[in-house]
Amino acid sequence: MRVLWISVVCALALNLGACTAVVMETARKAREDRSTDHQWTDTQIATSILSDLNEKDSGLLLDVSVDVWEKRVLLTGTVTAQQMRQDLVRHVKADPRVLKVHDEIQVLSKEEQARRRAAAKPAPTQREGTDRVISDVWIETKISAQLIAAQNVTSVNYRWRAVRSTVYLIGRAQSRSELNAVLGIVRGTDGVAQVKTFIEVKPAAKS
Repeated sequence: MRVLWISVVCALALNLGACTAVVMETARKAREDRSTDHQWTDTQIATSILSDLNEKDSGLLLDVSVDVWEKRVLLTGTVTAQQMRQDLVRHVKADPRVLKVHDEIQVLSKEEQARRRAAAKPAPTQREGTDRVISDVWIETKISAQLIAAQNVTSVNYRWRAVRSTVYLIGRAQSRSELNAVLGIVRGTDGVAQVKTFIEVKPAAKS
């Protein structure tokens, strides 16, 4: 069934590069601590939300991030009006597939959003130092590198977003000790001011 799914997606992609990316993504997902059915449902939920964002305002795709883990939706990013935030959250909650919504969207002025976009444009290749402004992109890049390299941490089971130096996490830890290791890495990352976690710990196997 998985091979058939890959073939269909690759056929739709219509190019070798996209097909290779799909295969790599599928291999990564095969190691996740959630079933193929959950992965597919989560992907459908996220795609639906992103499509709605694009219809409302294509700029929202740059400002709002959507991460879904076993029907739990984490919304992060920024908008310019409280009503916009409320409408978005209400719409997501109306989806019968969604079990829970973690609303972490921040309301910023248009001027603040413009400054954030401008700050995120430079590639995170600048040397570290007190004279460097650490962007959210840089924070996410550092966290990614550290979690992938960490021993006894299954990084594919986590999603993380940085918004104005606050890091939000969702996913599933294999154990309490793994969760502590992940949080230790994130909290110790240069530029992180605060960490908010929505990670669940996998229940211990019954003996």
